[in-house]
Amino acid sequence: MKITFAEPGRPKDGAVCVLAVKGAKLLPSARKLDQSIDGGLTRAVEGSRFKGKRGEILEILSPGKTGLSRLLLIGLGDPKTLTERNLEEAFGGLMAKLLASGEKKLSVVLDVIGGMGVSPPSAASHIAEGLLIRSYRFDKYRTKEPQEKKPSLKEIVVHTKSPGDARKLFGTAKKVIEGLFLTRDLISEPANVVHPESFAARIKELEADGLEVEILGEKKLEKIGMRALLGVGQGSAYESHVAIMRWNGAPRGTDKQPLAFVGKGVTFDTGGISLKPGEGMEEMKWDMGGAGIVVGAMKALARRKARANVIGIVGLVENMPSSTAQRPGDVVKSLSGQTIEIINTDAEGRLVLADLLWYCQDRFKPSAMIDLATLTGAMLVTFGREEYAGYFTDDEEISDRLFKAGDKTGDKLWRLPLAAAYDRMIDTPIADMKNIGGRMAGSITAAQFLKRFTNKTPWAHIDVAGMVWALKDNKLWAKGATGYGVRLLDRFVADNYESK
Repeated sequence: MKITFAEPGRPKDGAVCVLAVKGAKLLPSARKLDQSIDGGLTRAVEGSRFKGKRGEILEILSPGKTGLSRLLLIGLGDPKTLTERNLEEAFGGLMAKLLASGEKKLSVVLDVIGGMGVSPPSAASHIAEGLLIRSYRFDKYRTKEPQEKKPSLKEIVVHTKSPGDARKLFGTAKKVIEGLFLTRDLISEPANVVHPESFAARIKELEADGLEVEILGEKKLEKIGMRALLGVGQGSAYESHVAIMRWNGAPRGTDKQPLAFVGKGVTFDTGGISLKPGEGMEEMKWDMGGAGIVVGAMKALARRKARANVIGIVGLVENMPSSTAQRPGDVVKSLSGQTIEIINTDAEGRLVLADLLWYCQDRFKPSAMIDLATLTGAMLVTFGREEYAGYFTDDEEISDRLFKAGDKTGDKLWRLPLAAAYDRMIDTPIADMKNIGGRMAGSITAAQFLKRFTNKTPWAHIDVAGMVWALKDNKLWAKGATGYGVRLLDRFVADNYESK
């Protein structure tokens, strides 16, 4: 998808999008086009239910003698309350409409709107971002797709004041979106393609972006003592791996402790001996979503050369039932020395993260750790799908920073409690703890479990179970992998950890 920026002007071919606000009030460029087609746009508005609400689209095919293939009027609602995310979603919806329409070129004419809280260059960039993000398709395995269903739109021009400033903003944003697309790719791939060994190889390729990558295989993990993580993968034919990505972007001489992102990478989760129901199990290819987010975020930071030191560490395992698989009732000794009774082998992600968190804080001494995981079905019961990820922390500064980053990017978060009272639910007489606390407060007891492996390092846990995979189309994604979390982490770094 080629996206460029140009000075304000009247496009002469292809599809053209102009703007309206609340009350179906046409903005100047829309009024000029309306005049050129003898009021055809006004008549179309009057003959429809178009009110200029945010994201509304009105379309006219072959408008008059303009030379245009189609004219699109898009509503922005009240400009005073317009946000960057609103623009992305509105134009993401436009991309969904045009992507396979047969249209090859789209021009968007952005007018300066009085009272709008987003500057013209920023508005132009976020319009382009919304269009680009929604253009993503994972179609590499479609061999018989009809031509009329294939993407046709190839070129986008955004006309705006200060196109150079918009171009610069979008240049940075596009690098983050490349990380988001990598996350979508990884989560979309079937488990016979992305398994622990091939996932590790894909991560190794990120050295081309400037990341330092270290891969730890099973022999090394056994020597280190990551037996909680290894227990999860011992039923699989694939070796488990841990991948460590380092981005050292802070200016020399600052000697800053790194920030750390930790991701659960269960490339397929059958539940192990505690086997999941067969219906819907095919979705469990995305149980590596936390790792996918971390990998995409690390690529984004490297591509845009973030001025911060960041560690990404992911545990790559496959949870399979076999004669060598971990059993309910087994007791494992984690890297921290704490022992864990396995009550349910389907509560496996916390075992992976337990060893990763301890290893990360012990080896890298990070200023803070943020872990991300598709950890609990209870999260879907709490928030449903595609609305909020739940997060847990007892550090108020981290909590505030994460919430603000989620609010700005639209990767929404909602804080849930940590409390010592929940620790009793994972007590067991045979070991230091058990790996599941029962049906009640499932997401909270999982977070309490993880907290035991953070060793006083400032930390937050984000449960993304309802966010990484969509069951229906959205304005910024098609059904499938959403890419949630990449821009959240990137903004979290940009706003709080980069040297100015």
